[in-house]
Amino acid sequence: MASIALTIAGSDSGGGAGIQADLKAMSALGVYGASVITAVTAQNTQAVTAVHGIPLDVIAAQIDAVLSDLNVGAIKIGMLATPEIIQTVADGITGFDGPVVLDPVMIAKSGDALLAREAVQTLRDVLLPRATVLTPNLPEAACLLDRMVAETPEEMVEQGMALCSLGANAVLMKGGHAEGDVCHDLLLADERVAGDYAAPRRDTKNTHGTGCTLSSSIAAGLAKGLDLPEAVAQAHAYLQGAIAQADTLGVGHGHGPVHHFHKVWA
Repeated sequence: MASIALTIAGSDSGGGAGIQADLKAMSALGVYGASVITAVTAQNTQAVTAVHGIPLDVIAAQIDAVLSDLNVGAIKIGMLATPEIIQTVADGITGFDGPVVLDPVMIAKSGDALLAREAVQTLRDVLLPRATVLTPNLPEAACLLDRMVAETPEEMVEQGMALCSLGANAVLMKGGHAEGDVCHDLLLADERVAGDYAAPRRDTKNTHGTGCTLSSSIAAGLAKGLDLPEAVAQAHAYLQGAIAQADTLGVGHGHGPVHHFHKVWA
C-alpha cells in the first residue's frame, strides 16, 4: 500500500518550485503525491511574470476530491496568495486529522512577492495553529512576527519559540539566509531545540525551490509514519544531496532548480 502525501500549493511553470517540486520530491522519496493547485504562476529561473489565483470553489473541490477518496497520510501547504484562498484551504482540511506541514511561502527566489501583504495576518491566525510543523526561512519568520530578521542562533531559537506560542506544534527555523560556512536548521518543539540539522553552505546559485522541496520532503516522511525529527532529518539529507547536484542540471539562466532525482539520474 503506497504512502500518500498531498501538496496544496501554486504551480511553477519552470518546474523548479511549487507543485512541481513537491511532486518530484515526494516521488523521489517513495511517496505517492496528490495535488491541489491554488494558483498558476508564469515563472522561470529569473522571474515571476504573472500570477492567476484559482477560483475558490475549484480549490475547495480539489481538496474534497482528494481527501474523500485517497488515504492521505500528510499534507504540505505552500503558496496561498490571498486571505480568501487561505480561508478556503483552512475550511477544506477541517476534517483532516493527520500531520500538516505549513511552508509560509511569501517571496520567490527571484524576489517576486507570492503572498499579498494583507494575507499575512490571515495565515498567522487561521492556518498557523493547524500546523504540525511550520517551516519559515528567516525573513518569513520575521514577517510573521513583525520583527527584524534573526541574525544569531539565539534569535532564531527565540523567534521559533514565539511562533510556537502562536499555535504551531513545532517550527523548523531554516538558516539558509544566515551567515557562516555552516547552515543550521533548528527544530523547535516542546519549548526546546528538538533538532539541529547542519550542513556546509554550498557555493551555488541553483537553489530555486529549496523551501518547497524541504517542506514536501518532510510531509513525505510523515506520510510514511516517521516521527517529526526523523522526517526532518530525512528531508534535510535529501535536500542537501539535491543542492549538491544542482549545478549538473544547467536549467535556465537565473536561479536554477535543485536536482530532485539526483539518486536516480545524473
